[in-house]
Amino acid sequence: MNSMKTYLGIEFGSTRIKAILIDEDSKVVAQGSHDWENRLENGIWTYSLEDISGGLQDAYSRLAEDYSSKYGETLKRVGGMGFSAMMHGYMAFDSAGELLVPFRTWRNTITKEASDRLSELFGFNIPQRWSIAHLYQAILNGEEHTKRISYVLTLAGYIHYMLTGKRVLGVGEASGMFPIDSDSCQFNQEMIKQFDELIASYSFDWRLEDVLPGVLPAGENAGLLTESGARFIDPSGNLEAGIPVCPPEGDAGTGMVATNSVRVKTGNVSAGTSVFAMIVLSRPLSRLYPEIDMVTTPSGKPVAMVHCNNCSTDLDAWMRIFSEFASLSGNPIAKPALYDMLLYHALTGDPDCGGMVSCNYFSGEHITHFEQGRPMLLRSPESSFTLANLIRNNLFSALATLKIGMDILLSENVEIDSILGHGGYFKTKGVGQKLLAAAMNTPVSVMETAGEGGAWGMAVLAQYMVLGNSVSLDDYLDERVFAGMKAITEAPEQKDVEGFNAYIERYKRMLPAERAAVESF
Repeated sequence: MNSMKTYLGIEFGSTRIKAILIDEDSKVVAQGSHDWENRLENGIWTYSLEDISGGLQDAYSRLAEDYSSKYGETLKRVGGMGFSAMMHGYMAFDSAGELLVPFRTWRNTITKEASDRLSELFGFNIPQRWSIAHLYQAILNGEEHTKRISYVLTLAGYIHYMLTGKRVLGVGEASGMFPIDSDSCQFNQEMIKQFDELIASYSFDWRLEDVLPGVLPAGENAGLLTESGARFIDPSGNLEAGIPVCPPEGDAGTGMVATNSVRVKTGNVSAGTSVFAMIVLSRPLSRLYPEIDMVTTPSGKPVAMVHCNNCSTDLDAWMRIFSEFASLSGNPIAKPALYDMLLYHALTGDPDCGGMVSCNYFSGEHITHFEQGRPMLLRSPESSFTLANLIRNNLFSALATLKIGMDILLSENVEIDSILGHGGYFKTKGVGQKLLAAAMNTPVSVMETAGEGGAWGMAVLAQYMVLGNSVSLDDYLDERVFAGMKAITEAPEQKDVEGFNAYIERYKRMLPAERAAVESF
């Protein structure tokens, strides 16, 4: 194996850090991963810097071990690399590079005042999880650290800075920090000016443009791996410095790449701990919708994004219960087999889940205006409480809030030629996409790469930096990466569509009970 013709992508998801090495044909040649979990500390969902560095090193070391065992040689150098992570959130640093407050992840819904004020000021939706909302909320709260800010980054930007010394972001990731001008692929200069005027009375030593990172489109070289960066990812000393690194992206951008959904009128749904739909627009929306984020593809095209904080966490919690039961019975079941067994069984349930409903909110949910969540299962005495219906109900609940947001786009007559799914929700073949097709009432495809997800997409972006030359990202994916790649498509079945429609009405009627649970429990 010629390692100089391989490309490394590492993505920091919410529950797993995954490393993928691909060859020039975009085939996976080695991989590794590290499981991790955010935690709630002092009311903030966060990961520590030790979590981040240790997780990165463990995922990479496992990939390097996989490579060595397969090819009988030590991995020292690759043709290019790139890093991605959960979008949005807030990491603020002082001039010495010290983190001023714990990393505030996308999962926090603590910036409503800032979100509302900035959305009104800009005439542009600023979601609560965006970096600029966190920054302004900290200012409104009078947090002392805001006086000492030298720069602000997202998690992907922080990793890239540690490895290259460059404070830059890919344009797709940058669009989760602050609004982007798609014509220039840079932060919107008029809005930057508006923000500086808004905070002028605080007399900070910094201006917004000074603390935001630079912005680069896909295909650009975003720096080289430094000696200290090589040790940051590989303390063993095997990995060599000098490797070109592409612009860091968010998981939304890598999801678009992994599903070949960067062309106008294409869309994808990424479903795991959170769930989001990305539709590349052919025309602007008629007005601002608080439920819809406007972001970009990694090449800067405008995208309407429906982002939900909660997806599969509640489903995973139920799966752990069944795993514990299996172990107690003396018949433990491996996690992949357990999921397959129960998810296939869910397809035998009633189309509407037998009258039961779940709220899957572990955290707040901006689309339905919740700042906190309480996971909850509701059923009436008449509900058909079977195992198949219980699992189906949890699968439906994971998509319910996404459906509420997507209905807004459908009311705008947004054109969608295709929807592709990827992420953990789709790992059991045919189940997740069948239910998403019912929820969206449109065919849903899953490609061979769906299980690889964003880390594979990030590796492709690293490959594009080296091999793409002057070809557009759209054409590069069509002609080089996805040409001949198989996709499995599920068309919606009428009974499932009717069942999901009945479920979503029950879900909406359940939300006042969820609000009461938040207030009283």
